[in-house]
Amino acid sequence: MTTPSKVLYASEPELGVAEFRRVLVDSTLGETRPVDDEARLQAMLSGANLVLTARLDIEDRPLIGVARAITDFSWVCYISELAVAQSAQGLGIGKGLMDAARRELGPSVAISLISMPDAVGFYERIGMKRMADAFWFSRKS
Repeated sequence: MTTPSKVLYASEPELGVAEFRRVLVDSTLGETRPVDDEARLQAMLSGANLVLTARLDIEDRPLIGVARAITDFSWVCYISELAVAQSAQGLGIGKGLMDAARRELGPSVAISLISMPDAVGFYERIGMKRMADAFWFSRKS
């Protein structure tokens, strides 16, 4: 894909499971997400209180990126997914989604996330600070 002429970034709280799944799979995040469990994907979308999308501004407005987050809109926002279709990676779509999140949340809300190992450089390039003191209880399934 060449650099898209126009990408539409929007809050899309009613994003459908099929499109969400497609972007997860297309981004390779599908390797670490329950993409074959539609009910769980729906619960993931329903449980998020901020879902931002990136769509190409062409006739059928295909989804090329999504950021799913949980936030109090006051102090902190946790980005649980930042997924960009492989065909659109390297074109600024991930940065655009993070910029959209920052605009939506305002300057008084911090943003945190846990990066996949291959994406660490991306987050550093867009100016996020690496934190050493993160902790994790692993899920059972």
